[in-house]
Amino acid sequence: MLVLTRFVESAERIDDTLLLTFELRQKSRLRTRAVSGEEVGLFLERGQPLRDGTLLAAEDGRVVVVRAAAETLSHVVAASPTELARAAYHLGNRHVPVEVGDGWLRLACDHVLIDMLARHFDVTLSTVEAPFNPESGAYGGGHHHSHGQEAEFHYAPKLHQFAKAHP
Repeated sequence: MLVLTRFVESAERIDDTLLLTFELRQKSRLRTRAVSGEEVGLFLERGQPLRDGTLLAAEDGRVVVVRAAAETLSHVVAASPTELARAAYHLGNRHVPVEVGDGWLRLACDHVLIDMLARHFDVTLSTVEAPFNPESGAYGGGHHHSHGQEAEFHYAPKLHQFAKAHP
């Protein structure tokens, strides 16, 4: 098994490719197969999603490039830039991963969201097969809800971490 353990910025050669859906690119621990058919294990630092084009290095020095696999997506085109911005705002308010293109939005197919968009916005909806590369968020590394020090996890971006009040 090829074991991938670290991210690299560049490589002289690429030895294989991992073709992964958006859902699988969120995982830091994964057992899968490369395009060549070789079994691959991911053992990466948590919290850094794999983007299309990410390079990963194996313990034996080989380098693998991550590619976004085509998925069935909802493609949204609006009648105006304002209407597209409104749709994006409401999807973001629901913490939906959204890919933003030049005049369009893409999201994973979800009949509830599609119904909301169709009812409340002047948009044209279609289904496409394409790689899904949603925005990673303003702080990178995804979005988390941490509600105080007693929460199960507390790792909000530094901007949102406040010092304890002193008496």
